Amino acid sequence: MQHELDPIVDQWYMHRDKGQRFVVTAVDESENTVEIQHFDGDIEEFSLDDWYDLDIELSEEPENWSGALDIAETDDLGTEVTDTTEDDWMEPMEEIHPPGNKR
Repeated sequence: MQHELDPIVDQWYMHRDKGQRFVVTAVDESENTVEIQHFDGDIEEFSLDDWYDLDIELSEEPENWSGALDIAETDDLGTEVTDTTEDDWMEPMEEIHPPGNKR
């Protein structure tokens, strides 16, 4: 089914037949290609002709769009992302310039 939706970078779309969402990550007019990233992170490239043949519609950004970007709830050290406090950020500076010491 042809549509008239132009590929817009950072716009989310949905396959009508599959129900899968994806975001356009790049449009190369000189090469006539459209690059998309599916919600699960897979990347795919289409010709502009193939793009207009897709059975798609506009979609809102998923509520949890981090799936496509592989963002987890924990950082590399295994702690929760929200565990870091403002005081934690200042600790390295205190090692160099302890509080109360003047330069």
